[in-house]
Amino acid sequence: MEHTVKILQINQITHDVKEFITDKPQGYTFEPGQATVVAINKEGYEGQKRPFTFTSLNDDENLGFTIKIYSDAHGVTDAMDDLREGDELIINNPWGAIRYKGPGYFIAGGAGITPFIAILRQLKKDNQVDGNMLFFSNKTTRDVILEDELRDILGDNALFTLTREDKPGYLNGRIDEAFLRKHVRDFSKPFYVCGTPEMTREINQVLEKMGAPSDSIIFEGK
Repeated sequence: MEHTVKILQINQITHDVKEFITDKPQGYTFEPGQATVVAINKEGYEGQKRPFTFTSLNDDENLGFTIKIYSDAHGVTDAMDDLREGDELIINNPWGAIRYKGPGYFIAGGAGITPFIAILRQLKKDNQVDGNMLFFSNKTTRDVILEDELRDILGDNALFTLTREDKPGYLNGRIDEAFLRKHVRDFSKPFYVCGTPEMTREINQVLEKMGAPSDSIIFEGK
């Protein structure tokens, strides 16, 4: 079912990430980690649908989406960069395989953090953060989405690693087998993985190689 929602507020999160706050259809519900298909309600864009994750909570009055703008792609997100308050989006029903299944390890690359934002916000609200860790990979510090909030939620259990910058307070390098062997203490816990398809595939292969049960690895497309 399609719903038309109005953009109420737009916030700049990083140099290429924006948060879009919209009104919420009556009775619309979702679980943290889920996404929906979104289109811009303008001529020529209604049929160009893209999946975006809710970064608001189900109990919030409005819906929130935290979206990376790919200005060089000349696609939907580039067009979203030009949207203003009062413009409209078309959304569908919620869907997605990523949802919380207990304390574990969240592994994200870049915009892959978005499914975990609502999950971690909900855990904080419910006072159930203990036992969770975040490994978050980005190119540079300016690319890190909601770093302050993530550090506030997880404290020392949020590890940030940079692939194109060496800076105090951050790890350096990719999240690979060596990284996971060093930082994972329990491979029987759930693993929540989201990044590029290549990153997700590589991480999942490493986790299974290191003994993580396949049904404990939660990722989109499973």
